[in-house]
Amino acid sequence: MKNINKNDIIELEITSITSEGSGVGRINDMVVFVPNTAAQDIAEVKIVKVLKSYAFGRLERLVQPSKDRVENNCPVFEKCGGCAYRHISYESETREKAEQVFHNVKTIGKTTDFEAGEIVCNKEKTERYRNKGQYPVGLNANGEIVFGFYAPRSHRIIPIEDCLLQPEIFKYILAEIKAFMTENKVSVYDEAAHKGLVRHIYLRQGSVSGEIMVCIVVNGNTFTGIDALCKRLTNKFEHIKSIVLNVNKTANNVILGEKCITVWGSDTITDVMCGLTVKLSPLSFYQVNHDMAERVYRLAGELLELKGSETLLDLYCGAGLIGLSVADKVKKVVGIEIIPAAIDNAKQNALNNGIQNAEFHCGDASLVAELIKKGYKFDALIVDPPRKGLSGDVIEALAASNAKKIVYVSCNSATLARDIALLKEKGYDAKKVIPADLFPRTIHCESIAYLERE
Repeated sequence: MKNINKNDIIELEITSITSEGSGVGRINDMVVFVPNTAAQDIAEVKIVKVLKSYAFGRLERLVQPSKDRVENNCPVFEKCGGCAYRHISYESETREKAEQVFHNVKTIGKTTDFEAGEIVCNKEKTERYRNKGQYPVGLNANGEIVFGFYAPRSHRIIPIEDCLLQPEIFKYILAEIKAFMTENKVSVYDEAAHKGLVRHIYLRQGSVSGEIMVCIVVNGNTFTGIDALCKRLTNKFEHIKSIVLNVNKTANNVILGEKCITVWGSDTITDVMCGLTVKLSPLSFYQVNHDMAERVYRLAGELLELKGSETLLDLYCGAGLIGLSVADKVKKVVGIEIIPAAIDNAKQNALNNGIQNAEFHCGDASLVAELIKKGYKFDALIVDPPRKGLSGDVIEALAASNAKKIVYVSCNSATLARDIALLKEKGYDAKKVIPADLFPRTIHCESIAYLERE
């Protein structure tokens, strides 16, 4: 059979979708990955790259579209690196995401004897659900200022006037900032030269309160005209309660620096999560999908079936919201987080909400062992680690706690599955796994696993 080569045009049946949102087909024992295709598409595909056992293709024409296909409603979907599933129905997207989670738990986690829960999602709100937007700033070929998002696997900015995942008011605020910068010749940061001023525009809105924070990330401490910009924005947008400069002078890809300078209004904005009043600074961690985060936090408490006598460890607690949301159902909440600012937020959140049975410690997972030596006994654990999952030391610390129950909230089902296998070696069995779609139309999917000590 003829091997496929670069620039070949082939007809390909798409049989599945990867976790990155690309369609998968096979020809002559060669796997071909094709972005913007759907399972059961029959497509005319141009081969753009051939490796030893797989190839990449570009969709040229649909011969027979899948029943899962829908009309894409975003003009930059195929260029922007944000969304991956705008070309298929939300029902098929959630089906694919759930299947990927369960597949990872079974294959990587080597676990099959668990209850596969129905995916938790909000079919009524797949647009405008994000409460935060971060927009890199650059210049186009004509030297004009552009705000947007990076193209996949690059730092090339795709200009965007409105993102359908963000609150609509963000586009009007961005337009006003861009107009001001253009009129006043405010310089734009050049990544290669490490010169220029404005690097990113970062907007955050309280989903319940409606309060908005405008944060301008700068390669400096201020810029001429900042007071005039504040006046212009606050005269037009009554929901703006805070305008902050975030100072980032480092020559790297990290968006935010550690120093924030409030130039107008409050240092923070306020929101409500699970009945808790929350203060948000530019550096505060806060789930971008407020309504779905509330459902996940409540679900975590339900899975633990708390009786009121437990001491609960909330590891990677961030601003403490998961633990604080169940504080009225336990004897004590103990939170651990390595980021000092997050611990400050957690303590303030407990204070603001009159919660007296919660304490928070700044440090890494080794603190768990230290607390146990001091006499702490944990009945239940909630862990919500970053994408890389749990380290070997953390696994050992959790096992040493002898807690009977663990709820593991994960933003990466592959590392969740790996850790389920490692925890099984320590005597913890995964009883239930529930996917949760906090990020509709993107490749990301949260998962909640409930484990019990044998």
